[in-house]
Amino acid sequence: MDENQTIDQDRIMKINIEEEMKTSYIDYSMSVIVARALPDVRDGFKPVHRRILYGMLGLGNTSDKPYKKCARVVGDVLGKYHPHGDSSVYGALVRMGQEWNMRYKLVDGQGNFGSVDGDSPAAMRYTECRLSKMGEHIMDDIEKDTVDMDNNFDDTLKEPSVMPTKIPNLLVNGGNGIAVGMATNIPTHNLGEVIDGCCAFIDNPEIDTDGLMQFIPAPDFPTGAYIYGQQGVKDAYETGRGRIVMRAKAEIESDDSHDKIVVTEIPYGVNKQQLIEYIADLVKEGKLEGIANVNDETGRQGMRIVVDLKRDVNAKVILNKLFKMTALQSSFSVNCIALVPNKHDHSQLRPKLLSLRECISYFIEHRHEVTIRRTQYDLRKAQERLHILEGLLIACDNIDEVVHIIRASKTPADAQVNLEKRFELDNLQSKAIVDMRLSQLTGLRMDQLRAEYEEVTAQVEYLQSILDDPEKCKAVMKQELQEVKEKYGDERRTQLILDEHEFNAEDFYPNDPVVITVSHLGYIKRTPLSDFREQARGGVGSKGAHTREKDFTEYIYPATMHQTMLFFSKKGRCYWLHCYDIPEGDKTSKGRAIQNLLNIEPDDSVNAFLRLRGRGLENEEFVNSHYVVFATKNGTVKKTSLKEYSRPRANGVIAINIVEGDEVVDVRLTNGENELVMANRNGRAVRFDERAIRTMGRVSTGVRGMRLDGDDDAVVGMVVVNDAESESVMVVSENGYGKRSGVEDYRKTNRGGKGVKTMAVTEKTGRLVAIKNVTDDNDLMIINKSGIVIRMAVSDIRVMGRATQGVRLINLAKKNDIIASVCKVMSSELEATVEAENRQAMQEKNEQFAQATNAPESAATAAGSGEDTAEPEVEPDEMIDFEK
Repeated sequence: MDENQTIDQDRIMKINIEEEMKTSYIDYSMSVIVARALPDVRDGFKPVHRRILYGMLGLGNTSDKPYKKCARVVGDVLGKYHPHGDSSVYGALVRMGQEWNMRYKLVDGQGNFGSVDGDSPAAMRYTECRLSKMGEHIMDDIEKDTVDMDNNFDDTLKEPSVMPTKIPNLLVNGGNGIAVGMATNIPTHNLGEVIDGCCAFIDNPEIDTDGLMQFIPAPDFPTGAYIYGQQGVKDAYETGRGRIVMRAKAEIESDDSHDKIVVTEIPYGVNKQQLIEYIADLVKEGKLEGIANVNDETGRQGMRIVVDLKRDVNAKVILNKLFKMTALQSSFSVNCIALVPNKHDHSQLRPKLLSLRECISYFIEHRHEVTIRRTQYDLRKAQERLHILEGLLIACDNIDEVVHIIRASKTPADAQVNLEKRFELDNLQSKAIVDMRLSQLTGLRMDQLRAEYEEVTAQVEYLQSILDDPEKCKAVMKQELQEVKEKYGDERRTQLILDEHEFNAEDFYPNDPVVITVSHLGYIKRTPLSDFREQARGGVGSKGAHTREKDFTEYIYPATMHQTMLFFSKKGRCYWLHCYDIPEGDKTSKGRAIQNLLNIEPDDSVNAFLRLRGRGLENEEFVNSHYVVFATKNGTVKKTSLKEYSRPRANGVIAINIVEGDEVVDVRLTNGENELVMANRNGRAVRFDERAIRTMGRVSTGVRGMRLDGDDDAVVGMVVVNDAESESVMVVSENGYGKRSGVEDYRKTNRGGKGVKTMAVTEKTGRLVAIKNVTDDNDLMIINKSGIVIRMAVSDIRVMGRATQGVRLINLAKKNDIIASVCKVMSSELEATVEAENRQAMQEKNEQFAQATNAPESAATAAGSGEDTAEPEVEPDEMIDFEK
């Protein structure tokens, strides 16, 4: 018993579990990487593809023979070379026959091989296959010792370690795979372009990526479509990683009833059926409006997806939304990882991230090796034949003696020995003479032998010259590549849009006027200006956004879709956003948290904006001639060149250095020669020339622009005077009162003064909340903290003295409600006629109400303050809301 225990103890090996796990996992991962998931850079195949093609060749399943059942091919490959699941073999076989996955098919399939809609292929017992012409060319010269042959899994057969391909298959047909700790994703390319690039590399091995891109400008996908922007392609070609943007080929067709979008080519890898279903789901959920129907009209003439649009919708806008929200615009993330051979031992492979130049370099190196090995094989065979021919010619020249020696010999072996002694031949030559048929003794056959001898001699010299002269070897390689190009080359399917601006979003968003709305808690949205109907002054307004509890719309800014928005936070940082990138919402939606769009600190918030038309930041002349002027709550002003803010950064930049207790309240764009008007909460304003402010850097604090009246006073805003004759200064108080005054009423002083009265601030009017420079062409949009919005024509508000109280602009329906924000917009000519009628009807209603209520106190107050007496104070519920 003790002896058995001792023996068992001797058999137990104590190992470190950590080391064992590490070793086992590394062995497993390397097996997956090398023997399953990654393609070889030389032939572009994973082992399963290589084994399928070689198995089909072994079955005689070539392009000139009848089709064979796929089940037979799969079974043969499983039994001989690939001891894994049949589904993996059949899946790989089917993919090589799918024209929407392979740029050039290597398998010719018959039956249901699936579809671009994602349909599964039929079972392998139903489908048939054979090698395509190109699939055969992949294995050209495989019998000439061009590649190393390895033992199969049970050491009973030989299989090629790599294919002697003349086709740069890794680039031409691409590949993808997921290994352990790495993955590969290589796009397809045009055969002719890649071969031209390979020939260029043969001529100049020092050629760089830019040089190769003259021949291989971008991938070429089997599904066509567009590639736009070359930067992603160049990154992929230079580093092996890059993001290539693909966009469907779509056209807008119009008829008498409506427009429709017709898609004829989709990005590579997109499932057509899922794409159509997703568009339909977006329409059902209300996320994509303006679409009436989506049909798949694909047929023999090719792909055709038809998106029917509703009447009076902008087809370009819908198309752009489809690009943005669906797979009609997709990206191909290139990750060019493949197995490369060790320089000293080609049987040792390792994964490597490859650039375009490296892919071509390894392929050309492989082609050179195959060409040399094939030439050596052909030379060896030619020399062997030449050796035999030399013996046969000796026999022909001495035919009578040869016949005599053979007849005198007892056995063929004796005859061989006697011939060798007499003519100094070797065993191969003597055997060839003994085996020679009598028909070869005729004069014609003798002449043919001599002609063959001369031909083989020339062939030996030619083959030897290839081995001796590297330039001749290169010429042979180029000639073979050009032959492949002539036979299989075709036109590029994927069109290139080299200039990214060709597909700029501005081309698909109409430059319509919009209103950018930001709430107090930082929710932002853009709303079409047409959603805000014009009302007469004194109206109660229409319902604005549904905001969260204790939130209200604080800022309203007019803009157009193509403008660039510069966002300035109260802490003095600057951020950038295109207007079309701001989420769209209707008047009642709350919008999206601005922190989700901009990288803003949690305790910071945006409270000032600039709008730049088109590509203002890219216009060097524009940015050098304009300035950004800041106004802070404590009366500080600062001027900085716009050029300092012309390079957008994801995290923003410091725009102004803000001291503790201060914050940015307004930011304006100037031309360097403008006049500025600042106003404070107590109703005072100061006008001064901006040249009084010296230009400073981004991180400076600024200088004093206005002296405040006390600790509870603050600057409410600043305006830039562009035309003192046509413009007027509009001020609005928190209780809904406002007035216009001429710019010249404000005498020009130096910066830093207390200013002059701009509005008579009383308990009734409340303190000042906004100052704007307006013209008769402007409309005014006012919103209060309860979310009520009113839009009115500035021309309805007469110009009056700067020391007056003004007129009531909006009636505050709720107690303790105050004005939250004011902005100016251009008036709507389309609504002018209707709104004139509305204003007249409302004025009649107000006059009737005034006579009925006989409000002398209101009229007296208005007269004393310079207010328009035709506008009585009335209860909000008695006003006509034409928005309804």
